[in-house]
Amino acid sequence: MGPWCAPWLLLTLPDVLWGQTQSSQPAQPGMQSFQGDQGEWFVLGLASNTFGKEHKALLVPFTTTFELTAQGHFTVSNAMTRGPRCDTWSYVMIPEAQPGQFVVDHSRGPGSDREEIRVVDSDYTSFALLLSRRPAGSLTVVRVSLLGRNWMLPPGTIDKFICLGRTQGFSKNNVVFPDLAGNRATSLHGGKQGGAWGT
Repeated sequence: MGPWCAPWLLLTLPDVLWGQTQSSQPAQPGMQSFQGDQGEWFVLGLASNTFGKEHKALLVPFTTTFELTAQGHFTVSNAMTRGPRCDTWSYVMIPEAQPGQFVVDHSRGPGSDREEIRVVDSDYTSFALLLSRRPAGSLTVVRVSLLGRNWMLPPGTIDKFICLGRTQGFSKNNVVFPDLAGNRATSLHGGKQGGAWGT
């Protein structure tokens, strides 16, 4: 399989895997560590309880870079190209006592919303799965991120991503992949309706 086939597998394979994945999954353990500079990753998939079918033009391919500071924190820098414009944003992940768990410093001062991020699974060389929770008023925003060093993911990685999404109660409409052909988001079902996805 050539490297150009990989992006299209990201859009079609999950349509099958979602129906094959059991709805009841055990709780995912955290990683033992998240060590050193992690460098640049591609964001290959996102899932959130705030995503819906109406979100059509949100996600385009973008990168995220993890740099370890002298204080032992991670500076996370993101860059997303939208047409001629490059949008950038950053934040700081501060390690907690439990390995693989972090809080995010949004630099808003005391009383700001506390975002918790957990590294659920990673081999540090090809993929990483992150789970985050952030209170927003009466809602807790839950997000699952699928990161890859390139578009060629190890076998079973998308299955892990889908399983983690299901443990958070996500449906097919809560999951999107970046559209490589243009500046619009492609939902996990690739435009198909019904089938093995369920609701």
